[in-house]
Amino acid sequence: MHLLLVGSGLKLPWKDILLREKRVVRKKVGNPKIYLTGDCHGDYTRFSTSAFPEQKEMTRDDYVIIMGDFGYWDNSPEQRYWRKWLEEKPFTILFVDGNHENYDMLSALPEENWMGGKVHRVGENILHLMRGQVYNFAGYKWFTMGGAPSHDIQDGILDPDDPDFRRKYHIYSLKGAMFRVLHRSWWPEEMPSADEYKEADRNLLANGNKVDFILSHEAPFDIACRIGRGHYTSNELSEWFDNRVLKQVAFKAWFFGHYHIEYVCRNVFGMYKCIISLDEVEGYLNSKE
Repeated sequence: MHLLLVGSGLKLPWKDILLREKRVVRKKVGNPKIYLTGDCHGDYTRFSTSAFPEQKEMTRDDYVIIMGDFGYWDNSPEQRYWRKWLEEKPFTILFVDGNHENYDMLSALPEENWMGGKVHRVGENILHLMRGQVYNFAGYKWFTMGGAPSHDIQDGILDPDDPDFRRKYHIYSLKGAMFRVLHRSWWPEEMPSADEYKEADRNLLANGNKVDFILSHEAPFDIACRIGRGHYTSNELSEWFDNRVLKQVAFKAWFFGHYHIEYVCRNVFGMYKCIISLDEVEGYLNSKE
């Protein structure tokens, strides 16, 4: 769980960054407590009280925000157990969708209005922040745009309705192929639709192309290039982030997941297993002004 500082070659934990810069993070008295983290993939042990003791002072008016791949997959006993476990937490969980979510299940949930935007309520205190929304909470404006292309489908998508599915699945598995199964482990809705881009554009324009924070799963392509050193190719969403958002929208900080790395470049933050507070982020940004 380290932070990569681009250009410096240093890998330091968040707390070491704060100590190195000899700053004290001042918590804003009276404001909701907000923490941010990255992909969970159905593993929520980072939210245990021993791993995340800060929750002892949190209420449902405080938030933990997950940058996609929350792990909303099925209604198996294991998944139901963990969702109930999360519902017993004192804080509210917010997540943008990643490329590894069950979009059939998400789309079956009724839409609600919450803090100025649309959400799906997965549990009493678990909200899916839908694409292209601008929310107003904790004194900030938050723009959300989930989704990303899967990196692990180079060998294809198998259709379970294909009469030859079982044979292909067996062969692909023996070969160690990188593939997924339609509507079981991969959904075409992993990438935004034309309507979702349009809704995002409308909401950004309605807010004067100015928000405080951006929450996504995919990163802008410029950032993905830095992370992968040319390994990752551009896609419609990462290019939209580069051309529509980075160039036209004013924001304090951008948080993304997907790449399984703790990372910062200027005011763009890659999130993975670390849980950091928004106060820490704002303190870090203020030190760079």
